[in-house]
Amino acid sequence: MARAWQHPFLNVFRYFRVDEWKRSAKEGDVAVVTDKTLKGAVYRIRGSVSAANYIQLPKTSSQSLGLTGRYLYVLFRPLSSKHFVIHLGVSTEDGQVIRLSFSNLFKEFKSTATWLQFPFILEAQTLQRDRVGLATAGPRWTCLQLDLQDILMVYLNRRYSHLKSVRLCASLLVRNLYTSDLCFEPAVTGLQGTKLPLTPMPREMAFPVPKGESWHDRYIHARFPSDSLKVPSELIRESRFPPEAVLLGSGPQPLPCPVASSEAVWNGVSPVVQMLSPTTTGQAPSAPRPFREVSLSREHPEASGADGPSVQAPQPFLKVSLSRGHSEASSTDGPLEPRAQAEASDVHTAAAGAHVLTHKSAEVEESAQVPVALEGAGSCKRFLPDPVLRLKGVIGFGGHSTRQAVWTADGAAVVYPCHAVIIVLCVDTRKQRFFLGHTDKVSALALDGSSSLLASAQAGAPSVMRLWDFQTGVCLSLFRSPMHTVCSLSFADSGALLCGVGKDQHGRTMVVAWGTGQVGLGGETVILAKAHTDFDIQAFRVAYFDETRMASCGQGSVLLWRLRGGVLRSCPVDLGENHVLHFTDLAFKQAQDGCQETSATMLFVCSRSGHVLEIDCQRVVVKHARRLLPTRTPGGPRPQKQTFSSGPGIAISSLSVSPAVCAVGSEDGYLRLWPLDFSSVLLEAEHEGPVSSVCVSPDGLRVLSTTSSGQLGFLDTPARVYRVLARSHTAPVLALATEQRRGQLATVSQDRTIRIWDLATLQQLYDFTSSEEAPCAVTFHPTRPTLFCGFSSGAVRSFSLEATEVLVEHKCHQGAVTSLIATPDGRLLFSACRQGSLAQYSCADPQCRILRVAADVVCPDAPARPSALAVSGDGCLLAFVGPSRHMVTVMGSASLDELLCVGVSALDPASGCLDSAMAVCFGPTALGHLLVSTSSNRVVVLDAASGHRVREVPGVHPGPCPSLALSEDARFLLMAAGRAVKVWDYVTQASPGPQMYIGHSEPVQAVTFSPDQQQVLSAGDAIFLWDILATTESEQSFPGNPPACEAGPGTGQLEDAASGASGLPQQPVPKPSPASPPRPGVCARPPEGGDGTFSTSDEEGPCEESRSPKRLGQAPGPAVLTEEGAGRDGVGAWAAAAGSWELAAPPCPPSQPRTRDTRNLGTSRSTCLASHKAFMLAKVSCSPHSDKGTPLPTPSGERRWLCLKAVVGYSGNGRANMVWRPDTGFFAYTCGRLVVVEDLHSGAQQLWPGHPAEISTLALSHSAQVLASASGGGSTAARCQIRIWDVSRGLCQHLISHHSTSVLALAFSADDRLLVTLGGHGDCTLTLWSMATCDLVSSTHLPEPVCSVAFNPWGASELTCVGQSAVTFWLLQQHGADVSLQVHREPVPEAVGTGELTSLCYGAPPLLYCGTSSGQVCVWDTSASRCFLAWEADNSGIGLLLFSAFRLVSGSNTGRLRLWAVGAVSELRRKGSGARCSSVLMERELVLDGAVVSASFDDSVDMGIVGTTAGTLWFVSWAEGSSTRLISGHRSKVNEVVFSPGESHCATCSEDGSVRVWSLASMELVIQFQVLNQSCLCLAWSPPCCGRPKQQRLAAGYSDGSLRIFSVSRTAMELKMRPHMAALTAVAFSTDGQTVLSGDKDGLVAVSRPCTGMTFRVLSDHQGAPISTIDVTHKECGDLGVEGTDLWLVASGDQRVSVWASDWLQNHCELVDWLSFPTPAATETQGQLPPSLAAFCPWDGALLMYVGPGVCKEVIIYNLCEKQVVEKIPLPFFAMSLSLSLSTRLLAIGFAECMLRLVDCATGTTQDFAGHDNAVHLCRFTPSARLLFTAARNEILVWEVTSC
Repeated sequence: MARAWQHPFLNVFRYFRVDEWKRSAKEGDVAVVTDKTLKGAVYRIRGSVSAANYIQLPKTSSQSLGLTGRYLYVLFRPLSSKHFVIHLGVSTEDGQVIRLSFSNLFKEFKSTATWLQFPFILEAQTLQRDRVGLATAGPRWTCLQLDLQDILMVYLNRRYSHLKSVRLCASLLVRNLYTSDLCFEPAVTGLQGTKLPLTPMPREMAFPVPKGESWHDRYIHARFPSDSLKVPSELIRESRFPPEAVLLGSGPQPLPCPVASSEAVWNGVSPVVQMLSPTTTGQAPSAPRPFREVSLSREHPEASGADGPSVQAPQPFLKVSLSRGHSEASSTDGPLEPRAQAEASDVHTAAAGAHVLTHKSAEVEESAQVPVALEGAGSCKRFLPDPVLRLKGVIGFGGHSTRQAVWTADGAAVVYPCHAVIIVLCVDTRKQRFFLGHTDKVSALALDGSSSLLASAQAGAPSVMRLWDFQTGVCLSLFRSPMHTVCSLSFADSGALLCGVGKDQHGRTMVVAWGTGQVGLGGETVILAKAHTDFDIQAFRVAYFDETRMASCGQGSVLLWRLRGGVLRSCPVDLGENHVLHFTDLAFKQAQDGCQETSATMLFVCSRSGHVLEIDCQRVVVKHARRLLPTRTPGGPRPQKQTFSSGPGIAISSLSVSPAVCAVGSEDGYLRLWPLDFSSVLLEAEHEGPVSSVCVSPDGLRVLSTTSSGQLGFLDTPARVYRVLARSHTAPVLALATEQRRGQLATVSQDRTIRIWDLATLQQLYDFTSSEEAPCAVTFHPTRPTLFCGFSSGAVRSFSLEATEVLVEHKCHQGAVTSLIATPDGRLLFSACRQGSLAQYSCADPQCRILRVAADVVCPDAPARPSALAVSGDGCLLAFVGPSRHMVTVMGSASLDELLCVGVSALDPASGCLDSAMAVCFGPTALGHLLVSTSSNRVVVLDAASGHRVREVPGVHPGPCPSLALSEDARFLLMAAGRAVKVWDYVTQASPGPQMYIGHSEPVQAVTFSPDQQQVLSAGDAIFLWDILATTESEQSFPGNPPACEAGPGTGQLEDAASGASGLPQQPVPKPSPASPPRPGVCARPPEGGDGTFSTSDEEGPCEESRSPKRLGQAPGPAVLTEEGAGRDGVGAWAAAAGSWELAAPPCPPSQPRTRDTRNLGTSRSTCLASHKAFMLAKVSCSPHSDKGTPLPTPSGERRWLCLKAVVGYSGNGRANMVWRPDTGFFAYTCGRLVVVEDLHSGAQQLWPGHPAEISTLALSHSAQVLASASGGGSTAARCQIRIWDVSRGLCQHLISHHSTSVLALAFSADDRLLVTLGGHGDCTLTLWSMATCDLVSSTHLPEPVCSVAFNPWGASELTCVGQSAVTFWLLQQHGADVSLQVHREPVPEAVGTGELTSLCYGAPPLLYCGTSSGQVCVWDTSASRCFLAWEADNSGIGLLLFSAFRLVSGSNTGRLRLWAVGAVSELRRKGSGARCSSVLMERELVLDGAVVSASFDDSVDMGIVGTTAGTLWFVSWAEGSSTRLISGHRSKVNEVVFSPGESHCATCSEDGSVRVWSLASMELVIQFQVLNQSCLCLAWSPPCCGRPKQQRLAAGYSDGSLRIFSVSRTAMELKMRPHMAALTAVAFSTDGQTVLSGDKDGLVAVSRPCTGMTFRVLSDHQGAPISTIDVTHKECGDLGVEGTDLWLVASGDQRVSVWASDWLQNHCELVDWLSFPTPAATETQGQLPPSLAAFCPWDGALLMYVGPGVCKEVIIYNLCEKQVVEKIPLPFFAMSLSLSLSTRLLAIGFAECMLRLVDCATGTTQDFAGHDNAVHLCRFTPSARLLFTAARNEILVWEVTSC
């Protein structure tokens, strides 16, 4: 089935915007014309040469359309008497690209392995006048429907994946292309389609038919291959298929060539369009016959080949017979027969994995025609999808050689081999792409100059070579090399020539040249020349400037080669005295700027002795000979580098040349960059092992290097940083272990290393090396960061991953440790050795100790295997092979008492040989299974308690299985099988067989599941990480007896099953209840059967719902709903179908104030919905004043110093917290505890304060005069506040409260008289308020959480709420002053799914649309309270639904916003369960940056505003298909705000990795710099530089220790450097802007120069505590007794402040002062210390202000000249942020209690302000002190500073 965004169909031209020609291409005579028949614009493609006039999608061949629809619909008309060609590029599941061509130029069918050509001939015939009118002469508009899936399966036996490309060549008219998984019938109208098992053509795709005319009289429908849909006889005139004919089967028989007919067509029959068949000579190849014949009967649903209909393949041509009623593509050589009315069913055979259409006999009665299933197929549990694993990542490099690694042409990725796999690694994203197919280690590879062709050779004799399409990963050619081993490959720059060097069968060196120019066009490789040589060849290159010239080097020789006339000739270079050198590598000099100059023919050759020869290829002479010497002499000082002298030279292994530099890799582990004259070393990087190869990127900025120790990385020359891309074991991996909490992987290898990897990034974290003994087994401690490892000496050591040291060592074994395993709770550890001993350890504390050692228990002399020991899931049982290899023993893990001993050889007495056990594995505890793999290729499943055999998996693998694993849900059985990994369906005992996955070149030693059970790990030559594609079934039951195939649907479900067989969405549509459901609130007792009802207990405590249908309505006590209302007696009682609900509404006298605070009756609470993300109130410690509004009360007569001016951001944490009314222009949203009303034209904001906590939701009345907002309670308010605002005046009119935790939803009734409020999951209360008086009308305590509520727009007396598995309908009845509620609860049908209902909206009367957490949208008939339709709208939860103008908008948790055409749903309501979701069509889709939480659209749903959890408000235009940011805040915490020197802009940084530049005048986003997967923790804006005032730069520090310099004027990153190993926490520029000071969380301060990227000083005085502040000021420091022009301070988290004076131009830095402050007790700060902050006083350079944790809460003012504290300012709380203003002498301090304090340092007066809903962790004055920026989490408030 196609991806959801392509369903039900996709308009290809519109989606790829063909009219813009950005994602598509046109060539030749292509124009847009108006067609009179279609009355619209079409594309005309014409020209004499089809190949020169075309439209192509996508634009380049390296791209892919990625369209997964099974059917392609081409709406076109051939031009009269002209030829046309249609080329399709179709990708198969195995990555092969097949070309399908259709043309009237072809005369016969032709096929190759990658190309199918189908002839299409239009025959002109005599036309007669029809009864309706005269038919149009010439070609007609044609709907060509191609079943791509069946075409590939029938003719090539391949599985269809997606459509890659389309090329429409002259001469034709084309209207559009569409893809879909649905088989549309263009001639069937919507009314007919509802009565037949057919899908009518959507209106957008349909051809116009004038009234009274027939579709087939005007158009042609060509379907290929033919369909097998059941079509009523009244719509079929004649058919060329017998009733027994089906889609797949034997090959075609030769048919006579059809004769062109010229006789008249009577009775209005249309002309004939034919695709010619193969001729009788049999030139066309027969289609493959991969499937057996299949017949199905109703009584015996097994596959057989006896009496059933024959299965035949369609002929490779298209013959379209056209009649008035129907036109169908057919292929047959038999007589014409009328089609029998047979029902088709879609059966997927598990054995063959094919799609087979079968038919039952026409004699079967209509009522008995139910779909049947083959055994083991369809309805049986099986792998879904197939394959179930997909390779995600590989840890490893090399294998055969570590010299093979190259750059791609764009320098963005690196290509290298890892044993039998070729990996393409993107250096920026670290994503891997794989080329799979080799069965042995890759010995050589080469990439052409444009990165179009990749060549690879594998080791082994004879060597197998492959040519790949590099962009698609498809193997274009597979051939054997004449060489037995290929050691080197080199491409010509154009890719037309490939040269290889290797050894022949006699060991002689051989050079072969292949022509590869036709491979990409479907041709084969051709050997152009072969040559033998007696010279040794270590390296071979084809010259880029002349593809006929090559060069090679080796022991004592340098040869120049030339290919001419099919002969390879070589010419040796006269080396003179250098002929004794051992040459290792060579490279041609690159021309400057791509121009070929004389110097470009120079060749550089390096040797093992350090010599570099420069050879003139034209004159064949050595031009220069140089010798490179080591960097330093052993034991001596570092000398100046020399180039040519006597003494030992550098052993050069590889070199690479760019136009400017030469990169040299040597065996001393250094990568060095030299100028081309080798005068001095420019840059060098030291590696952990000898460098084996180097490669300069095409842009010359990066140098790739590999080492013999398995390391791959590159040197970034501008940044002077070396980055490791991959590390690898250099020998096979013996065992592995995974750790859940940190997501780590541990491996041990024969290279004597233990390595720890990060499973998320596949990067190495640690390694431990042992030179004396080899590690054999490894396991993690389940709860602590501890690793256990067993060694060949018998030692077991415990390693601390935090301290990277050995904790304890035990030597209780005499032989090598073969296995290690820990219990799941981490209390016990077990180890086994080759001498047969078993050791038990206590791991309760880090110093684990030995408890017991049992000798001769485990099988001796067993090899080290990860599955030699196994522990049950509950940790109670231990199993192992022993005491002999024929026995399996089960012990109690705590006592080591033997509980069971099973003889493996006795399991199968029929076998002739004595069986032995290889590996053991426990199943889940609930199963009680123990799995044993044996030497006889079986896996035996035992009962772990009794030892009895439960089942057996035979024929596992010809060789032994050293490792096996069973998933936690017992769904998949994983085993190592030689070089492959096999996966079995453990649930289905009658499994058709395993799935096998190759890629390893050596036997797999260990397999396991990742801790989250979402991935599979396999280890051998390398470590493979596989994604499990099948989702875990939540209701997967453990296997007991073999599950039987599920029965087919009953008679009532026949129509839905038939629609599934026809290619329609196979979503079960809910059926109506057997009896008519009661109207809401009418019945006095639950209806019989319990449908739609539930019962609860009246007792205090959690409400408990009865789950069994038989128990519905049997709660203790009457099912009575009581209410206390505002009536005369205050009490009213009535019965309802909903069981026992609680309603409470206390009397409200008229004299009561407008502020309401009510309380729910009862305290029962229910469990929150699992998948619904409700509004979560942030956990903050609020100020006592923080819930009183903004600003805080001001003394009489005192003027406020701050005025709130603007807000930056939008609360993505809310739900429905944005409203927009297009007719009035009113636009409001929430940010924290503020309601922001913004003018969309001017951007002006009105801020409505008052809420004590973050606002969760908004609602606007239908008159747009009243706005309701709801928030959580503050520190003094026990209940949530709901404020009622007058929109026109912007004033809060009423304040009401009732809910205890949060408010999820608000809604006004249609007449705006009532307001309904819905409490959060901890409250579960639904209340009604009268908007006339703001009095509480009623309060209902709900028995379970509810997600959303809405009033019926057609009547104010009805409302609906949705929640967990039910829809609740409410009916309001008012009798005078009394209000009563009648409730009806209707459960969600099982067909909709198990997810919760998360959203709802009313549609056209009487429809209600509901969204579910599983992505379904179900439609309810509110008049009958039943669900009649459902479809899959997304693959994640639907959080928002909106309806208007017969269009539905859905928003999901994945950010997808979709527009649906639901105009036909009203008609489908009359069909009940017969309704089909195919009538619901998706018109548009947009993907936003987060889950959709709010939306408002105009009445026509053409444009709207949408809010996401990313804190962004988008303006959406469906007409343009665009989304534009309106409001954009940071996703995560804002860490810093800085300002430009001219105060025109400000910049912010956040933990979301972004740096954003804003305009201070409008607060609009101007620039954004985004770094993925990193947090930006600090930021600084450069001061105005001398001589360059316009150059403005930003310095940003990131969590990975990197420092990036951004140019604001050029909008680009200038520099990236990494002066720290830990996260940067503070950064500042020097006063001249030429130096950057940075501090990290480890307490180090680095001083760097951005102009050079060098760090020239590191200060470690604060080491051990994170740096919190760096402040720099310009000051002559003579009065402080030191020299310097800059005075700067550093504050760290240990309450220490250091003050420094520096003159960086003189490289001078001196400590001025050191301050230490006492640390308070933990109780004073609630265990978390506030930051230590310090800043220079801007109005007095000798003063320093400090805030932080101390004995008292105060601001300390310290005088640097007097060396003492001169003043202390008391504070109410510990400070979280600090900022000082120069002009106003104001001090701004932010507190964790959501309060901001301003201190006038001149007068000592203070003022407090509240506006944030969280800790004010940041406050910054602008340089002019006109504005103050404060931040709490991701919200930013902008305050205007008034004069004091």
